[in-house]
Amino acid sequence: MLRGLFNWKTLLSLLAIAIVTGTIFYSQLLAKKIAVRERQQVEQWAEASQFLIRAPMEADLRVATRILTENDFVPIIETNERDSIVNYVNLDSSKVSASALYLKEQLIKFKQLHPPVSWSDPTDAAKVNRFYYGESALLKQVRYFPIVQLCIVALFIALTIVSLQTSYRSSQNQVWAGMAKETAHQLGTPVSSLQGWVEMLREIPAAGHVVADLEKDVDRLQLITDRFGKIGSTPKLERTELVAQISAMVDYMKKRAGGKIVFSVENKSAGPVYAHLSPPLFDWVMENLLKNALDAMNGDGAITVVLTTSEKEVIIDVTDTGKGIPKPQWSRVFTPGFTTKKRGWGLGLSLSRRIIVEYHRGTLFVKHSEPGKGTTFTITLKK
Repeated sequence: MLRGLFNWKTLLSLLAIAIVTGTIFYSQLLAKKIAVRERQQVEQWAEASQFLIRAPMEADLRVATRILTENDFVPIIETNERDSIVNYVNLDSSKVSASALYLKEQLIKFKQLHPPVSWSDPTDAAKVNRFYYGESALLKQVRYFPIVQLCIVALFIALTIVSLQTSYRSSQNQVWAGMAKETAHQLGTPVSSLQGWVEMLREIPAAGHVVADLEKDVDRLQLITDRFGKIGSTPKLERTELVAQISAMVDYMKKRAGGKIVFSVENKSAGPVYAHLSPPLFDWVMENLLKNALDAMNGDGAITVVLTTSEKEVIIDVTDTGKGIPKPQWSRVFTPGFTTKKRGWGLGLSLSRRIIVEYHRGTLFVKHSEPGKGTTFTITLKK
């Protein structure tokens, strides 16, 4: 699938390059032809203009007038031998009236665009009129057309790539959800069998000291099966008291941590803290965060869970005194497959964020981290 996506990207990129390159060459060819034609029209306009002035009694006034009136698209500014503006055509009259500098500014632009068309008075060589001209709207459109087309092609490619990536992520999510459900299904039978064996062991007096521990482990397997079974389906959210829920998970992790790890749960609210959540999935998130904190401290340090509330949210900060996370990796730690551990698939934090964001409409992010001093992960939930 990744190779197919890469091939699609390559093909689209090559197609876009070919389209834009061809368009640029063709547009430039058209622009050159239009520019040549516009200069010829300016030359004809200048000749007709001077012809009417110099010899009105001998000229065919209809031909000259027609040449002058037909040019309604090429802007022209006429200057005398002192380069003073004496006439203009096809410029915005309102702008000319509004600003005395407008014509001078346009003249400067026209001088930069094209060399002028000059006309000398046959009876007085010292009198020279120059006709400076700009580009018509048509010529500008032809010049800018490749840029517009490039933007359209780029937008098309971006939408196509986003669509392909969305389709790929959707397929990937379906695969993960299917694997999780199949795992839950496969675990169901042996877990049920183990529960039966635990009940049988209860009847044997000599096995009483191991039954309690076996029951805890079987319950743990049942919890894991339940979690995997909920992946891909919409969980039922229950109004849950968070301090008790979090304290239970902290107690569970405390028994499996070294004696040098100090755990604490602080409630900075005035009373009980409630939120709507799926207890099994929320416990999974807390377990992942606490496990990451334990792995970051190498058996020595402190883990603190602090609950605060605002008008609309419940905020849960999980802080450790471990090795910390470099800032460039703050967002990458939630990417599936990203891990700094020697073992593991790098799915814990990715699944945790998905559980909080998609199932609980909350957020999970790195609030603060400093290498060598520790990390704080923050969960926000709607009240």
